[in-house]
Amino acid sequence: MTAALSDPRLDAALARIAPIIGATPKILRRLGGLTNGNYLIAAGEKSFVLRLPGAGTQDYINRQVEAVAARATAEIGVNAPVLLFEPDGLQVTGFVEGQTMSEAAFKDEGAIARAAAALRKVHQTAARFANRFELFAMVDHYLGLLKSKGAALPAGYAEALAQAETVRNVLRHASIDLAPCHCDPLAENFVDTGSKMYILDWEYSGNNDPMWDLGDVAIEAHFDPRQERILLEAYFDGAPPPHLHGRMILYKAMCNLLWTLWAVIQVANGNTADDFWAYAVNRLTACRATMATEEFAWALTVAGK
Repeated sequence: MTAALSDPRLDAALARIAPIIGATPKILRRLGGLTNGNYLIAAGEKSFVLRLPGAGTQDYINRQVEAVAARATAEIGVNAPVLLFEPDGLQVTGFVEGQTMSEAAFKDEGAIARAAAALRKVHQTAARFANRFELFAMVDHYLGLLKSKGAALPAGYAEALAQAETVRNVLRHASIDLAPCHCDPLAENFVDTGSKMYILDWEYSGNNDPMWDLGDVAIEAHFDPRQERILLEAYFDGAPPPHLHGRMILYKAMCNLLWTLWAVIQVANGNTADDFWAYAVNRLTACRATMATEEFAWALTVAGK
């Protein structure tokens, strides 16, 4: 077994899933992922993806809640088919053939429109998820978790958090219809077949403001104003209502505020898959840059309607 496939849990996991997929599985290669172990496996002529949960993820991911979302989105054809989802987070899904998206791949206007359509389908047709994704409750939870670990925060986080109180107040007065949402739409969580977009990895999903998903994907894929316009117009079949556009803009800052803490948790957990401290600093810098824009100031005036 190569170093990339040296997870000591693999042999037991393969034996565990063999009855589910109907054959002895063979590992083809390790796939991407910052916190979990993801493996492309074959059984006969069929391909599957095995996910082994990462160390420490039980501190901030509820796997039972994730299972509800994964199955609900598979049922509407947006997620890969779910063959097995164990309480400890081990998961087996079908393998979706297509292009794993990236910042570069999202330069394609058609791909942006297909992503918007997939998100809208989740928001409008998926069965309700088992939890609520509540931004500030998650911020508080992550801060508490980091305090318990004795972890330091990047310089400037306290100032950004104080400024975010204005956003909290605006959203408190907004009329928000919660819907099933992905809540972590990294570019790499989208797979494009050319005619349809799939969305994978429902670990952070929950009933949330759909505008979070739009704001977050715009941040994750580094959309420019043209790409954001395409995303919004595809999602709304035309120009977006100003108050919803405003909420999307606020969430562009807030997702960076939240994922800064997520990255520091990775540092505290000893995750060496990436330079997570630099990741956290970059996220915080992007959050504060968005908060300093005229666009953000405008959003504060309209998002509460």
